[in-house]
Amino acid sequence: MKRFIMLGLLLLAQTAMAANIKVENAWMRATAPGQQVAGAYMQIASPVNATLVKVQSPAAGRMEIHLMGMNHGVMEMREVGTLALPKGETVKLAPGGFHLMLFDLKQPFKEGETVPIKLIIQTADKKRETVNVVAQVRGLGGQTMH
Repeated sequence: MKRFIMLGLLLLAQTAMAANIKVENAWMRATAPGQQVAGAYMQIASPVNATLVKVQSPAAGRMEIHLMGMNHGVMEMREVGTLALPKGETVKLAPGGFHLMLFDLKQPFKEGETVPIKLIIQTADKKRETVNVVAQVRGLGGQTMH
């Protein structure tokens, strides 16, 4: 009987570990009046193999996961749908690479404000988890306030 209890506790501990997605340095640039799109950047680390499957924010009409890169000498940006989060690795969302796009902004973002973002992450065992992130709005050049 003790063996079954220990096994149950071990399985519970593994499930709790899946909930330890770590998100750091979430930020965005300030936007100009009338600007309808913005990018969000951060670092995401997962203790298990997982996938970022959806992103949402009340500050935007819709959000997508994007990749920016060179294609035959031309800079392109495209939606990728999902983003792999390999176990134990930090995935960097940064200008010029993977990032989150916010469309149909509800209002301009001013330096010093924060923007709430929800990351919906699916683990390899098909369990979904929502991670709430707060992105800091930096100056138009991406610098933090002094």
